[in-house]
Amino acid sequence: MRGKQPFETVVSRHGATVLRVCRALLGAVDADDAWSDTFLSALQAYPELAEGANVEAWLVTIAHRKAVDLLRRSNRRTEFSRPGVTVDGALSPTTDDVAGPTSRDLDLVRSLAALPEKQRFAVVYHYLVGLPYREVAAIIGGSAEAARRAASDGVAKLRTAKGAAE
Repeated sequence: MRGKQPFETVVSRHGATVLRVCRALLGAVDADDAWSDTFLSALQAYPELAEGANVEAWLVTIAHRKAVDLLRRSNRRTEFSRPGVTVDGALSPTTDDVAGPTSRDLDLVRSLAALPEKQRFAVVYHYLVGLPYREVAAIIGGSAEAARRAASDGVAKLRTAKGAAE
């Protein structure tokens, strides 16, 4: 029996994926906080994680919950108290939210933020992280088919929005 890998290996192996999820859901401003919160929670829970568990899906689930918590907290704030987040909690990216030096990053954040929540989560978890639909469904709720549909509808909206922007 091999046992679980050291937690620092988990962070090294999956840290970039968790950060990608946090940035896609929250933008660059809150992504670092959500990333840190995710790994603090994971560190506490890691000893109880079953051997053979899908660590990546487990971490994405934790990141999802941390992102939702941050979005809910931002719902309670006014639009003027926190730049980049509207009163209803939707991300309204500014140039500070760019994950890199290109405007394409900003376009992705803005486009994802415009999607309904389930579609945004399904697109991020399936297409950016690469989780199978059954694991996406376990994170966001519903069936694998519903997750597939949400991702498909989200991608269709992203394509439509891109076509309208060109």
